[in-house]
Amino acid sequence: MTTLPRRTFIAGVGSTALLTAACGNGVGSRGASTIDARADATLDYLYTRYPNTVELGNKASGILVMPLVTKAGFGVGGSFGRGVLRVNDVSVDYYSAASGSVGLQIGAQQFAHTLFFMTDEALEEFRRSPGWSAGADVEYTLNENGENISADTTTALSPVIALIFGQAGLIAGATLKGTKYTRIIP
Repeated sequence: MTTLPRRTFIAGVGSTALLTAACGNGVGSRGASTIDARADATLDYLYTRYPNTVELGNKASGILVMPLVTKAGFGVGGSFGRGVLRVNDVSVDYYSAASGSVGLQIGAQQFAHTLFFMTDEALEEFRRSPGWSAGADVEYTLNENGENISADTTTALSPVIALIFGQAGLIAGATLKGTKYTRIIP
């Protein structure tokens, strides 16, 4: 069994923390108005770049918009971002999204994502939860090779649909599995 020396582990964690802190992910921002402005710009980008998502937004009971999530790792990794839950185009709650990982990884990435709550039940479960984690009940719809994001029949029946877009950085791929969402006061 191979184990990491404590110094190597601490150096990896420290490097990850520095990389994450160096990226502008909304931490220490000017609160709700900054998050709302970023969410507006993110939704404008999403709906303009991927017109098929407008109908998805219109059908959703609520939309969680995470304008900027920063992910960094060097053996040990993590991600963090802040966003807003909108119901009927009104900001109702603010959330942080955080995750951690261990494994073969190096680099940093930033991306945006949205969670479309397609049923009132899924939205209420999310809002009542003290810390909701993205898991098996989330259907992922990704844009690959510059194609449009679209929801097929299977996706449209899912209670929660996640869209990941706007990736930039040196880590290939982005996932929300294992991401924990927690209500915050900005």
